[in-house]
Amino acid sequence: MNSPGLDHLTLADGNDAIARFPLARLPTPLHDAPRLRTALGGQAACPRILLKRDDLTDLLLGGNKARKLEYLVGAALREGATVLITTGGPQSNHARMTAAAARRAGMKCVLVLAGSHTTSPVQGNLLLDRILGAEVHIIEGGDDEAAAAREREAIDGVVARLREKGETPFVIPLGGSNAIGVLGYVEATSEIRSQLASTGEKPSRLYYASGSRGTQAGLELGARLHGAPWRCTGVAVSGGEAVKRERAATIANEAAALLGAGVRLRAEELQTVQDQIGAGYAIPTRACIEAIELVARTEGIALDPVYTGKAMAGLIDQIRKGDIPPGETVIFLHTGGVPGLFGLSDVVVPMLSP
Repeated sequence: MNSPGLDHLTLADGNDAIARFPLARLPTPLHDAPRLRTALGGQAACPRILLKRDDLTDLLLGGNKARKLEYLVGAALREGATVLITTGGPQSNHARMTAAAARRAGMKCVLVLAGSHTTSPVQGNLLLDRILGAEVHIIEGGDDEAAAAREREAIDGVVARLREKGETPFVIPLGGSNAIGVLGYVEATSEIRSQLASTGEKPSRLYYASGSRGTQAGLELGARLHGAPWRCTGVAVSGGEAVKRERAATIANEAAALLGAGVRLRAEELQTVQDQIGAGYAIPTRACIEAIELVARTEGIALDPVYTGKAMAGLIDQIRKGDIPPGETVIFLHTGGVPGLFGLSDVVVPMLSP
């Protein structure tokens, strides 16, 4: 199915195409953070920090998921989908942006969110889900197989019900993390390379928040396909590294196959810092809140308490430990998520500096 506004990425063999539905305002800015560098010790102690502002992708308050959703919504439209279904936590950025993308593409959206009916106030991302008119189902959360089974059962139930009503549902995985979604950050890598071409900068590292690993897969594959000079360094925001690293390698290789690229990633090649997780996903640490305050008070930029706050805390920690030579340049990918500040304000506010 072709839809107005749908364009295509032609595959290497020319026999097929991957549909892309425009959702993001691109390219997003890539700019220096001099006051942050000064606060971290200046040129003598701190590398130059470039901020890649994917919080400014524009789709209902922005964020990295817009890049993935361009391809995922494109695939949904080609299949004639009328309803998008996805999952996440009650404050899921991905869920909020999927609901917005569905509306932009003329579709409905159903969200299956794993959390608690009694501890999920309608604020932050969840408030935006409601404003968008998404059908929201909150099921009991958890990190075990029983929780995963509840989620699968809930999604299967939604799919069956929608089909009985004559709808054509399209399920998008957690975080948009599959081979199609990976293409968003393969393309983003090319975008960054183009932005750096005029400056002569050759950053040695790129830092980003690492969750469901779709962004990791896209950045790692993109770096290899586009000859990026940097090492991708994820900062984990939740546990389960062994399984997630395998997932990243698998979906990156599936995306490479889609593109006809002779590239294969191995899980052991992927680098993810593990020391910023704290008590778990969506539970801010003291270092996370310090990073949010520091970036806000030096650059006037908001980070979030789930993803980018922890990722920036990881970068700051490595700078302070001297793990990154001050003569280097690094990129920090701001993946968005700022509505999480409002969704978790009851946790964040007590941790702020006086």
